[in-house]
Amino acid sequence: MVWKPHVTVAAIIEQDQRFLLVEEKTPTGIAFNQPAGHLEPSESLIDAVKREVNEETAWQFIPEYLTSIQLWRKNPDFPSFMRVCFVGHCYNHKPEQALDEGIIRTHWLTYNEIVDHKSQLRSPLVLTTIDQYLAGEHYPLTLLTTFLDLE
Repeated sequence: MVWKPHVTVAAIIEQDQRFLLVEEKTPTGIAFNQPAGHLEPSESLIDAVKREVNEETAWQFIPEYLTSIQLWRKNPDFPSFMRVCFVGHCYNHKPEQALDEGIIRTHWLTYNEIVDHKSQLRSPLVLTTIDQYLAGEHYPLTLLTTFLDLE
């Protein structure tokens, strides 16, 4: 059997010292997460994060830089995830747009409010990447190159 991590993307979006998070239904209950999701076939990582932010929040997203690329597994009995975390800003909100299945609502939360929800975060990576962002860790999008369907 070949081991393969799940490839996911996530977005850190800060506006007026508040971060955009989604409240979502998970197999273990209600959780708070950054807009995030899985990479789809024939999709670049940048296209994936734009799509996921739109599907989960009804906002258009412009990624500006990366803050982290992480390999994470909760424990040996769980799947592994390769998570690419982007930082950027939103524009053109469409509040009438239906949100992705499982998304209850969106929230703009302060850092302290996120810490207060620490036990409800989808993974420890949510707060870890916000801390990395606040510490000034950022890397250019040019680190990511897509070579799909080349002859």
